[in-house]
Amino acid sequence: MSEFDPEKFEDKYEHYFTELQKAYKQAFEVMNDRYDSEVIHAIDQQILNESEPIYEGNGEFSISLPDDPTDRLTAILVDDEKLETVLDRYVDELEAQHRRIFGFE
Repeated sequence: MSEFDPEKFEDKYEHYFTELQKAYKQAFEVMNDRYDSEVIHAIDQQILNESEPIYEGNGEFSISLPDDPTDRLTAILVDDEKLETVLDRYVDELEAQHRRIFGFE
């Protein structure tokens, strides 16, 4: 991979589509190995499908989630507290995968 360019990340899907796919795939695999696969699949399909990775600067990324993410989950029944805990951990993993893939770790 070529060196990360923050300006190109503004058009991330044009310049970094493969890397973004890899980050989401690797995060999914890590989370699916550690947590209830039904919850992970539901989060992936009903919440993270509308998420947006953002480069914050200094090698840090964040994940912008859709409004009311817990309300979007309709595929399964899960306690709100558990869902929020797993979703927070999933977002942390996504951010870590972005740092790794783009060479900041």
